[in-house]
Order: sequence, then C-alpha cells, then structure tokens
Amino acid sequence: MQIKIALAQMNPVVGDLEGNADRIARLADTAAQAGAALLLTPELVLCGYPPEDLALRNDFYTENTRVLDALADRLPPGLAVVVGHPLMAGEERYNAASVLRDGQVVCRYRKQKLPNHSVFDEVRTFTPGWEAGVFEHAGVKFGINICADIWEPGPAAQAREAGAQVLLVPNASPFHMNKQSERFQVARDRVAEAGLPMLYVNMVGGQDELVFDGLSFAMDGTGQVTAQFPAFTEGLHFVTLEGDAQTLAPRGETTPLPDTEAAVYQALVVGVRDYVTKNRFPGAILGLSGGIDSALTLVVAVDAIGADRVKAVMMPSEFTASMSLEDAERLAENLGVKYDVQPIKSMFDTFLAELSDEFDDLPFDQTEENIQARIRGVLLMALSNKFGPLVLTTGNKSEMASGYATLYGDMAGGFAVLKDVSKTLVWRLSRYRNSVSQVIPERIITRPPSAELRANQCDQDSLPPYETLDAIMERYVEQDMAPRDIVAAGFSEEDVRQVVRLIDRSEYKRRQSPPGIRITPRGFGRDRRYPITNQYRAPF
Repeated sequence: MQIKIALAQMNPVVGDLEGNADRIARLADTAAQAGAALLLTPELVLCGYPPEDLALRNDFYTENTRVLDALADRLPPGLAVVVGHPLMAGEERYNAASVLRDGQVVCRYRKQKLPNHSVFDEVRTFTPGWEAGVFEHAGVKFGINICADIWEPGPAAQAREAGAQVLLVPNASPFHMNKQSERFQVARDRVAEAGLPMLYVNMVGGQDELVFDGLSFAMDGTGQVTAQFPAFTEGLHFVTLEGDAQTLAPRGETTPLPDTEAAVYQALVVGVRDYVTKNRFPGAILGLSGGIDSALTLVVAVDAIGADRVKAVMMPSEFTASMSLEDAERLAENLGVKYDVQPIKSMFDTFLAELSDEFDDLPFDQTEENIQARIRGVLLMALSNKFGPLVLTTGNKSEMASGYATLYGDMAGGFAVLKDVSKTLVWRLSRYRNSVSQVIPERIITRPPSAELRANQCDQDSLPPYETLDAIMERYVEQDMAPRDIVAAGFSEEDVRQVVRLIDRSEYKRRQSPPGIRITPRGFGRDRRYPITNQYRAPF
C-alpha cells in the first residue's frame, strides 16, 4: 500500500473567510494534480487562529458554515480535505475539523482538550468535544486530533479504539524558543500511547503578538521523525504512507531545524511582515538612535517588508554623541532606507521655557529626560498620521521589565518588535544578522548602551549589568521563581531586590505598551497578566 498525503503549511488571515477558503481550494487543486489522496490543513484555518471573541458571535459561525459548504463544492473530486473551522451546534460552540470529499462532509471532529493557559483561553469561547473522529479514505482509516488533544492522554487512544490506523493532527501551535523539541516529545508520548503513526501540520505566519512557525512533521509508530518541513514558510509538502494495514509508516523530505538565533530572527521578520501587511499599512517608520535596539529593529523591518517601505528618523538632542549620528547614517545607507534627521533641541528648549515657572529652577532630572523622549514620540506619530506608516517601537524586554522606557515617548507606537527580546538576546541577534550580511556597524554592537538623554549617560548607571538583569528577569518573569530561590541560585540579594522591585512597579507602563512579538514561553501582554494595583511583595 502506498498513499500520498499533502500537508499545507498555511498563513490564514483571521476573519478573511473567503480569502482563506480560496487558499485552501488552490492548494487542493495542486495536491490533487500531484497525486495526493488527502490534504491536511491547520487548526481553524478557515477563520484563522486565534479568533478570540469573534468566536462568541453567532453570525461568525453562520458565515463560516456558509463558506465551508461552498468550499466543499469547489474541491477536486476524490480528494479528501481536512479543514479546521469553528462549528455551532445548538447553543454549543466548537473548535472543529471537517473532512470534505466530493461535496460532502464525511466526518466531523470536535476538539476535546481546550487549552486555558499562557496565550490560550479556548475555554472562554468553545465547548469541549467528546467523540472520536475517524473516517476511511483510500483504504486507510484516519483519526483526527486537534492540537492540544495530543498534549494530554485520551483522544489519541480513543481514535485508535475507534479503528484509526493513522493520526492526523491539525495545529495552530505558536512559536517560542525551543518549541519544536517540546512538540516532538508530546508527539512521541501520544504515538506510544496509541501505537499510531502521526501526521502533524502547523500554521505559519503572524497574528498580532503570536507567530506560527510551521515545522510540520511526520512520525512513525516507533516515535521516529520521518519527515520535517521548513520553518516560517508557507508551502505544500508531501508524505507517503507505505506498508500494510498494520505497518503503515510515513516518509517525506527532511529540512534541518534552524538554530535559536536564526529561528527568533525569522519569527521577528514574519511577525513584522504580517502585522504590517495584514493590517494594510503602507510601510513602517521608526526612530533611529545610533543604538543597537533601534538598529536591530530597522534591519528586521527591512528584511520583513523591504527598504522601500521603511523610513528611519534620527532625532538628535544636545546629548546625542557624534558617533550616534555617524553610525545611524551609515546603517541607513547600508540598508538603503529613507532617512531623515530632525533635531529636537529647539523643541526641547521651548518646552523648558514654557515650564520654567512651574519647575522654578529645580534641577535637571528624569522629567527633562522624558520630555525629550516624548518629543520624539510626537514627531514619529505625526509622520505616521500624515503619511500612514506604522510606528515601530524599539524597546526590548529588559527595558519593558525594568521600566527603563518612557510612556508616550519611546513607548509610543503601533507595534513593539523587540518587546519579548531581552537585551542580551538583542546582541546575539545582531551578531547573527551580521553573519548573514554585514549591515549593522560594529561600533553599534560593541559600544556601551545609553539612552543619551543627559550628559555622559549609561544604562548601567541605573540598572545592573544586562547579563545579570536578564538572568534574574528570566527566572522571575518566565519561570515564576520566588526571589529567595533566585538568590539561592547564586545571584546577589541586592541585584534581585532591585530587579524584582523594578519589574513589579512597572506593570502600569507595560499595560499601556503596544502589542509585540512573542518569542519566549512567557511574554508580557497575552502571557503574563499581573494586576496593576497590587501590594503583594514576595518575601526574601
């Protein structure tokens, strides 16, 4: 026996039901022409994932059903197509997958294990299913599990007991660092439980804060990965099922997994590309400071949407070093982006003059620093309003954690590219990108970081070394370690107290920051939901 199966790594647009159906129909035609018997598409591909509170609207289900029925009539005869979609039955709403063949729904499966953690809140919108979904096609009985169904025991074994010989798993599994190794382990657990080979297809593309990385794969009944498809790219990939009814095994191409820096960089590029294009912005604009954060943000933006759609604005003050001006200009030239210089000293002087009576000769402090950042934010937003590009903010996760950022200043914008990227990872990603092609001037990477909002300023005047800050932040934010346990892990109590205090008191700032790309298991925003008004302080 030999059966060809097509796996579609698709990048749907949430809410674009007709457009997503068109993509499925085109892929189905291609799969049929290539001799495939079955096409497997990702979870909720018809409406896009996650639909969030769209999935609470009755009209949303009515429209999905209408589009699904129309799609069934468009598919090539004889081809079975597994399509993920929301389903309403009576008063209940489900995350479902239907098998379409010859204009009919030949099988329908409702997701049983609804995730309700980190970025997932499907319990809010869906009802869990309870029945196996098994159908016969081309002489093989296929069982369906949807994404989180394989992260817990039960549904896979249920499919086997209902007669399944092969498990099909549509997914909308978002990226974070080292996620694929977790998926492999979970898949091996289910293969061992059910004794079935598995075909796993995952979505690609960006949806608000989330990025989906593809990396669809096939696994045989012993837990060996027998096919591995590319990361972060749309495409139709093929697996051949070979053997008799008891020994079916999938075979297909194998693409090496990207290393950590390459994977994170691709996630940032995809996240920016899809946020800009899916929301129909004509391009992007950002403030270029001569520092490493804005440099990396600019390079990501250019790689995402092209230099012709990106503009950088250098807004020097009296505290801006000459090397910052030189390095920013050189970077802009290297990338070929539109580049303007807009000094802010005269505007800053006007603000100080207007506030002189109120300030009454009080010394220069953080107030004056923040005024400069807010002037820059106003300028960028004015250019965005006038010409339409999306303002990309440039702050990193270390700054967002510690509050080393200005509300309505450098936090002003529409999308935070580095929101979940620590400062130490910013350096690693910059080195990685320069290994591809040398675009970031070396001095930007090696110079000590500074906000340049007062004379002779350095980040480490106010913060611990970033290596220390990031290590404590990872433990406190991403691992929920108690401060006393972080100290026990070898960090000084003074540093831990400072970092934890900064993180705790900065929640109100983070709540007002723009959405940004999630690349860790615990990003600020969708993942970490702390109260702003909060008097709890963890004991040491």
